[in-house]
Amino acid sequence: MAAGAGPRARAEPFYNPAMALDRDLGVALVRALEPPPETGWETHAATGVRGLRLLAESGAFRSFVFTEANARSFEVLRANLAGEPRATARLADALEVEPEAPFSYVDVDPYGSPLRFLPGALGATAPGGVLAVTATDMMVLAGAQPSACRRRYGANPVRGRLGPEGALRILLRTIDREARAVGRTVEPLLAYVGSHHVRAYVRLPVASGAPSPVDVIDPGRWDGPPLPGLAPLGPFWLGPIVAPALARRLAVPESAAEPVRLARFLDALRDDARVPRPFYFEANVLARALGLPRPPAIERVLVALTDAGFAAGRTHVRPEGIRTDAPRPAVEEAARRAAGR
Repeated sequence: MAAGAGPRARAEPFYNPAMALDRDLGVALVRALEPPPETGWETHAATGVRGLRLLAESGAFRSFVFTEANARSFEVLRANLAGEPRATARLADALEVEPEAPFSYVDVDPYGSPLRFLPGALGATAPGGVLAVTATDMMVLAGAQPSACRRRYGANPVRGRLGPEGALRILLRTIDREARAVGRTVEPLLAYVGSHHVRAYVRLPVASGAPSPVDVIDPGRWDGPPLPGLAPLGPFWLGPIVAPALARRLAVPESAAEPVRLARFLDALRDDARVPRPFYFEANVLARALGLPRPPAIERVLVALTDAGFAAGRTHVRPEGIRTDAPRPAVEEAARRAAGR
């Protein structure tokens, strides 16, 4: 068995099945990184499930530090890491940068907002290293608590069905803002919307001086998918959320807990990489806005858009979503054509 297989087996009872896809995707991403990371730090390790899988299945890492502030969880973590020579467990606050820093891979996955942990994580990530950040405060980021989002993140969020992608783009803008404050640049490798969270993997080279693709969106002037309200929204990261070269290398690991589901997710991520346009249209929303008797078939809308010379594809954010660089009038015309109107 591979090094780490024993500790991973002991960790199995502590797996949260709902997060299996998230962990599968983490393994797939690390396996696709060029160059592969050699040193890692999981700042909020809990029982160590995510990091143990990376050690056992990614083929990367010569050493990995796991920190956990909760004493009870730490005891489980320490037991799970026993027998894995590359792993070090410490009872420590994630705000305290570990002495092995800088690391080529740092993972920040707290409960709620990651904001207060970003400065330390950025300082602990080596130039050109990868930082993974999770935010679970979706009520704030996705528009249900707009005043809290403005206060906490300095951004006006998107309400409604597009709120989760808005949350992801606010998170990326926040990481970019904090990185630039310490002379770093953000290059998103893979950022996605999960079931109750948003997560971003970004590379952190030294700042290049080029401006970031960050801006606000004026709903009245925006020609993409309709956004609610009249006030400017954001600022958001408006650039790509999936790096095309990485997307081509992503593959389902043989150890994946949910290989079929992950394969579908990777296909959708490749579409997101191919069409790096913020937000997406939905067939049912288009049908309602255009007075169509029923939503047009998504595949027919995609064909109509590509026949008209636009890039178009699906998105991981919502199965019925259509991501395209076409302006809204062209999308509406494609929807009418697909519906036979």
